[in-house]
Amino acid sequence: MKPVFSIITVTYNARQWIEATIKSVTEQTYEQIEYIVVDGNSSDGTVEIIKKYADKISKWVSEPDKGLYDAMNKGLKLATGNFVWFMNAGDTIYDDKTVSLIAEKIGENSDNIVIYGETQIIDEKGQIVGARRLKIPDSLNWKSFKMGMLVSHQSFIPSRNIAPMYDLQYKYSADVDWCIRCLRQAEETVKCGILSSYLNEGMTTANRNASLKERYKIMCKYYGTLPTMLRHLWFAVRFYWAKTIKGRV
Repeated sequence: MKPVFSIITVTYNARQWIEATIKSVTEQTYEQIEYIVVDGNSSDGTVEIIKKYADKISKWVSEPDKGLYDAMNKGLKLATGNFVWFMNAGDTIYDDKTVSLIAEKIGENSDNIVIYGETQIIDEKGQIVGARRLKIPDSLNWKSFKMGMLVSHQSFIPSRNIAPMYDLQYKYSADVDWCIRCLRQAEETVKCGILSSYLNEGMTTANRNASLKERYKIMCKYYGTLPTMLRHLWFAVRFYWAKTIKGRV
């Protein structure tokens, strides 16, 4: 039996970007998709765009929430598919055959898996800026994230049965904690090609310092305080070398 992908879009006052996200999901050639949209009671016309595509959306709600990860938890509670995949406002699936290619690769195996792939970065006009600086590994496990978030949230697709609720103590980096917890439960990881395009203006980007502090806290939790501190000293040296000596980041 073909697996069902629950693709979840969380949005708030994102009229400028939501339509591209919706179309990237609804125009997939793969039919076994449950599409869920969770809107945070937008007031800028976002809801009107959602209604425009209501016949292609499996479930949608528009109501106040307690922030991004609270809204994502709402999406998880609504999902019934074999896999969950967050494609939030401004993000897009790579092309219209992406889900079909994933399904072909994994076959009927849908329990205790994490599917992952590359992400390309786009600007507000949808133009490709480039690839992420961190490259995905050939083999992924929960310890891989001690080197940073090697796989972006937009290209990380776990089986629903191993996907927990987001920990709301983290305001900006709960996705890092969530990915690690998914991987700790995974029995298999499957590497694919480019899975998504990421708008380089997300909440984490806008709150970078707070996000980095949370990520450090999360890494200390899973990988130990001293190893994490030493690793981050190396990250700082590597960043300085790339920026100052080689003239690039």
